[in-house]
Amino acid sequence: MAVEAKDIQTYFNDDSVVEHYARAVNRVGLWKSEETIFTRVFRPKDTILDLGTGTGRIAFGLAELGYERVMGADISRQMIRRGREINRLLDYGVAFHVADATALPFGDRLYEGVIFGFNGLMQIPGADRRLQAMREVFRVLAPGGWFVFTTHDRDAPHHRKFWIKERKRWNKGAQDPDLLDFGDRYEETPLGKLYIHIPTRDEVRAALKEAGFRIDVDVPRSSIAQESIPVREFSDECRFWIAQRPEEDCP
Repeated sequence: MAVEAKDIQTYFNDDSVVEHYARAVNRVGLWKSEETIFTRVFRPKDTILDLGTGTGRIAFGLAELGYERVMGADISRQMIRRGREINRLLDYGVAFHVADATALPFGDRLYEGVIFGFNGLMQIPGADRRLQAMREVFRVLAPGGWFVFTTHDRDAPHHRKFWIKERKRWNKGAQDPDLLDFGDRYEETPLGKLYIHIPTRDEVRAALKEAGFRIDVDVPRSSIAQESIPVREFSDECRFWIAQRPEEDCP
């Protein structure tokens, strides 16, 4: 049976996963690369939506940088509950909301910035649902607003042999039946079975353009900053994407 949204919720509602992300709030914090990009594209008074916030690692990091209007949203009720607990202790004033990125409960053009950190967009199963999430981000962004997110890169040289073998399996119809799209991975980890889609750059670019975005830049994390050991232990190499809802779509 193919992976579904409920499987993602089950994983991210698990107590051990929630605590893993809660520990990262203090131990990891904002990546150097995240800080570099966020301070480039967002102003301190901007309204910012942090999608896939987990327990608030990015949202709290933004608050520490002086961003005053940040909301964290996540599909996991347990993550949001833990984020609110941490917020009460830190007294940062970050708002938290349970929300599905494919059907956001927010009005049109509310935010100057939207973030989908730590490859969270690619943990939505199904290409159509990932595109729908992009369309929802576009809808809630004000014209001229920025969308920043990360993905892995299927074209990365050190993974090339794996994907060549995987393509042969798909061509034979012998792929893992849990997978929906070529590029999917759904594998056991120390914290449970985790789903993620590994896209190509062309795939992401095509989806962004279909959703209406203007692509500013995409760049590997390692070319932005040398991350600390805790960051590198928490997360591996990824690609940052910066896209904008065009000003000219305003009536």
